[in-house]
Amino acid sequence: MDSSTHSIKKLYYSIGEVSKDTELKQYVLRYWETEFKQLKPSKNKAGNRTYRQKDIDLILRIKELLYNQKFTIEGARKMLSSENSSEEPVIIDQSEEKGEANLEILIKIRSELKSILEDISS
Repeated sequence: MDSSTHSIKKLYYSIGEVSKDTELKQYVLRYWETEFKQLKPSKNKAGNRTYRQKDIDLILRIKELLYNQKFTIEGARKMLSSENSSEEPVIIDQSEEKGEANLEILIKIRSELKSILEDISS
């Protein structure tokens, strides 16, 4: 869910709204709370989860890592930790561009290795 998804921005979103907007089941969101310490939505007086935009952004980042980049939960957890630990301003230089290129190469290699493994096991 990006800023164009809702015409009116809200301060808090229910788990149902987040589930619908992120296309994730509610039980997946609750499970991710147990696996990712960064994901801690607050609860209202009735005990219902209330998600802020930063929580939704984090959920979308986790979804990207797990579903698109095929990280394991442990790998995604480490990636998020390393992203959060660099709180200084990000300055893109050639070494970072090379790092991004290396990451893309590693993702391709991982994909090809999985394909080979599937071929071997079938």
